[in-house]
Amino acid sequence: NSIHRNIILIHCTARNRHPMTAANKSLSAAILFLSRSSSSFIQGTARDNKKMVHTSTKLFGTVQKGPTQRLSPPIPRREEDRVVYAGISPEGWDAKMPRQSNESTEKLLDPAVPIPDPYGWLRDDKRESKEVLDYLKAENEYSQSVTEHLKGLQDTLYEEFLSSIQETDYTTPRPRGNYWYYTRTFQGSSYTTYCRAPKTTDTYAIDWDGTKESPILPEEEVYLDVNELAKDKSYCSVGSVKTSPSKTLIAYIVDYSGDEKYEMHVKNLETGEDVALYEVGSDKLLEVDGLVWGKDDETLYYVTMDEQHRPFRLFQRKNWKGSKPTDTLLKEDLDDLFWCGVYKSLDDKYVFFESASKETSEVWYLSTEEEGTVSEMKTVAPRRPKVLYEVEHGHGEWFIWTNVDKSPNMKLMTAPAKPDSANEWKLLEDASGKPIFDGSLAKSLDSVTVLNTHIVMQGREDGIPRVWTYQIDSKIMNRLEFDEAAYDVGLVSHFEADTKTVVVSYDSMLTPPSSIEISLNDDDAQRTVLKSKVVPGYDKDLYGCDRMEVLSRDGKTQIPISVVYSKDTMEKVKAGERVPVHLYGYGSYSACMEADFSSTRLPLLNRGMIYVIAHIRGGGEMGRQWYEEPSGGKYLCKKNTFNDFVDVANFVLQDWTLPEMLSCEGRSAGGLLIGAAINQAPELFKVAILGVPFVDVACTMTDSTIPLTSGEWVEWGNPNEKLYHQYMMEYSPMNNVQAGKKYPACWLTGGLHDPRVAYWEPTKFTATLRHANPDNENPICMKLDLSAGHFSASDRYKYYRELAYDFSFLLDQLKLA
Repeated sequence: NSIHRNIILIHCTARNRHPMTAANKSLSAAILFLSRSSSSFIQGTARDNKKMVHTSTKLFGTVQKGPTQRLSPPIPRREEDRVVYAGISPEGWDAKMPRQSNESTEKLLDPAVPIPDPYGWLRDDKRESKEVLDYLKAENEYSQSVTEHLKGLQDTLYEEFLSSIQETDYTTPRPRGNYWYYTRTFQGSSYTTYCRAPKTTDTYAIDWDGTKESPILPEEEVYLDVNELAKDKSYCSVGSVKTSPSKTLIAYIVDYSGDEKYEMHVKNLETGEDVALYEVGSDKLLEVDGLVWGKDDETLYYVTMDEQHRPFRLFQRKNWKGSKPTDTLLKEDLDDLFWCGVYKSLDDKYVFFESASKETSEVWYLSTEEEGTVSEMKTVAPRRPKVLYEVEHGHGEWFIWTNVDKSPNMKLMTAPAKPDSANEWKLLEDASGKPIFDGSLAKSLDSVTVLNTHIVMQGREDGIPRVWTYQIDSKIMNRLEFDEAAYDVGLVSHFEADTKTVVVSYDSMLTPPSSIEISLNDDDAQRTVLKSKVVPGYDKDLYGCDRMEVLSRDGKTQIPISVVYSKDTMEKVKAGERVPVHLYGYGSYSACMEADFSSTRLPLLNRGMIYVIAHIRGGGEMGRQWYEEPSGGKYLCKKNTFNDFVDVANFVLQDWTLPEMLSCEGRSAGGLLIGAAINQAPELFKVAILGVPFVDVACTMTDSTIPLTSGEWVEWGNPNEKLYHQYMMEYSPMNNVQAGKKYPACWLTGGLHDPRVAYWEPTKFTATLRHANPDNENPICMKLDLSAGHFSASDRYKYYRELAYDFSFLLDQLKLA
């Protein structure tokens, strides 16, 4: 569910998940004094004082005899004297790389404290070391050998995934100028196709026969075919696609490696000419993080990244199609804590440059009417410590959602559209004079869309996503209501402020997504379902779902959980039978795991599993207080996240399942969650899936040379500082693996080009788990995609193949294969 722009505060989290609602970026400062040995990794081992010595140098291991051939797990060398230093700069440290933020007043550890890093040699920033690449390939071969007998199941799962989607499909057309815009997918094609059709009336009627050849709307034209871009590419991900003011051009950005370094292109929709943009005076392709058009087709604004992959500079490009284009640097933020982005107001009157950390933000603006003569941006309000704010423009005013004055949630305020307006911010009130969002605990505010007659707000109340409308003239606010107890709802893309309706996307754990058009008149009962997602073979009546609460170990916090299941399975539970349960969680960055629909869950439900989402602290499901100190899941209360998850696991073990039938899963920062949970209570789980897991927290967070690290100090704390060091060491998964314990079977994934969670994190954790418990009967496997980044395969068919691979391991370990 997207709004008309990407919100930089969401874009700020880096070790982040979820295809969701956009994306956020990562962490920071202190490291490496290394001793290196020359050899690679081994298959046989002997132990002498807990140090590894060589008994073999075979690359891919020995083959065990038997009905199936399984390789031995590869064993990387351990460098027992290799450490990373936390605290003050160690000898030889690059003085340009910070050990803490400029704003911090906390004391650095002095002397520096060593953190063991015996597998640190696996870090190769350039991804070129033959030794490291050979080891990664050996890990993949081992995982393939462990799952060799599951190829039939993988094929079955893949076919089940495909059978529950409509491969040839389209998204809901949305108006922009004289066109309807939408995307299409086609059976057998891996990527999205961007389409539009002339808009002759304010409504449309779709007469589509379901085939590839049939247009969705009359006179349909394809203006960007990602399948064409992806030809002969192992990876292809298109970021922003922006239509020019004249609607005759598009500017788009594309990543061909998964490292999230995007090329920028402009395509002429009349001639088909596609122009790649270059750095001024150079033959190097321009690498950007975001873009918008100016007032006309001659002006582009784009954001570039620094060496640490942090968006930090905003440029205005004139004469982009000429032989001598000109760039003007409009704004930059050199503080490593702050992530920057560009967007344009919905009424097209202002270009905004937003710079934000997890705790502080600042917004600058430039009038599009002045972009030809003025190059100096002005600030909406100067930066203030721990004050977050975001801005939209409409009706000659700034609409500002902010936590100013230390409110636990965002309040909604207005001010005249002028610079340095902080002293004139006023709460927006309803007809009775009551603030519509006062920042209290009652409800949270996440985004604001300003239309000609209404304001549409998105946030949360009672742990559920909500959408409110506010009539500007009458000052009447209304919350959109839906029948189900738990669901996911959000505004879809709106490109025009002059509208009498809004469209929301709605789904639940039982209800597939639908686009619903809702009247902005006083009676929102005027609703039209524009499109419902077709899920072939799905019968909603066969499944059930519940929203429940689990009491945490602190005796006072109620942890919401969302549960979905086959009704036949739940009947077994009611009869006293124990059944398999899959527990999913995230719990970081205030990101919310919604009670939404997923067709890829169906193979698990149809095999008798109960699927549980734990809405644990560290997320934002219950408002920002669920995330922030003193009792959320951040900084020095981060352990609440892991404790909540384990408490939910213990809850489902009471009546629903047994440890040998319980699996768990998390991705990115959710992988940290799973790593911490299985360290705390390995006996509770039979199998764990750790997707691109952020598990080397302490080592990574000391080292600002690792991309995206410095900005994360205001998420996790900085282990270079005395205040945070010991606390982080107590939960960092890499540093808390228990020796001599029976760990669950583990399936770890990673991407070689991942800039958010580097490939060496799952690689080192895989080796650490095996080393601590060499006799563990449950396999520890890693699958590393050598052609992808943080978000797995860009090819949708490859993605389903990879997911089938993951699920086959899960089901096999639970004896459901």
